Formats: sequence, structure tokens, C-alpha cells
Amino acid sequence: MIPPRPSDWEADDLDHMPQAPRHTELVDGALIFRRSPQRSWHSRLVENMTFALRHAAPASFEAEREMTVRLDNKSRPEPDILLTTASYDPQRTWYAPGDVALVVEVVSEESADRDRSLKPFKYAQSGIRHFWRIEDEAGAPTVHTYELDAMTKLYVLTGIHRERLRTSVPFPLDIDLDSLVP
Repeated sequence: MIPPRPSDWEADDLDHMPQAPRHTELVDGALIFRRSPQRSWHSRLVENMTFALRHAAPASFEAEREMTVRLDNKSRPEPDILLTTASYDPQRTWYAPGDVALVVEVVSEESADRDRSLKPFKYAQSGIRHFWRIEDEAGAPTVHTYELDAMTKLYVLTGIHRERLRTSVPFPLDIDLDSLVP
């Protein structure tokens, strides 16, 4: 696939690329394709966490999975899960950072570096207030929760949660993590 312009790919190009595989992301003008099949553990965790967030969220929030966030003209990453305050639009293909309250990345071997360093940095720089990273620790999910420090525009660790996720932001939440993956 050849970029349509010398300055590389742009965020809106993703909506006009029928030849691109599902879950194609754009980061700094470069297309990123999922290289390996998704593990069942990852898929179930994303599905069950999305359901748990939908169930627990106040009416002003919507939980979505695998939708891109248009951070700028050159970056449109696709978090595993996001919480948004935007109203439902069946034609929507992306969210603006100002409409996103939380992004969740479930780390896989293929995406580990991006999920642990590049994406959190870019999400923070765009002003998304909350970021969670979920790691597989011997088959059990461990959730690392972060909150944006508005002055530095960097995430600050607020907790590492095993077995149970209890937090008050972006809304009060209590999830049995062991129930998310059989």
C-alpha cells in the first residue's frame, strides 16, 4: 500500500481504504496492521471488560471496543476499549480525544511496546484523562490504572489491581477481575 501523498497517511484516509485489514491503526503517519491472530484470552477479556464497564457506567458514558481515536491528523490508534461521553452514532468510525474519558489497552505480545509506551504517551498528549493497561499475569488480568497530570500532560500511576478493580474515576467502579477470564 502506497501513501496517497508524500507526507504519508492521514487520519481520514482510514475511512477510505477498503483494502486495509480490519483493526488498522495509524500512528505518526504510519499504518499498523495486526500481525498475529488474537489470543482467546485477549478476546474474552476485552469482551467481558467492555460488558462490565457498560453495566457499571452512568448513563452519560458509552463503552466501545476497537474504535479508533483521532488524536491528530497523523494518528488514529485503536484502543481495545474506550469510554466516551459522546452520544451514539451508528455511522461513527472514530472518536475525538475530548469525547474520550478512558482508554484501555490489553497488552499482547505483538502490541506490548506500543501499549506500554507509545500509545500512553500519545493519549496523554492529546488530553485523555484516564488510561488503563491490562497485563496477563499467569492467565490472570492485572490492571494498571493511570490518571493524566494536566500540568505535565503525562500519566501518573494510580494503582495496580489484581483480583479486584476498585476505583472512583472516571466513576465509582468495582469489578471482580478473576471473573473476566475463565
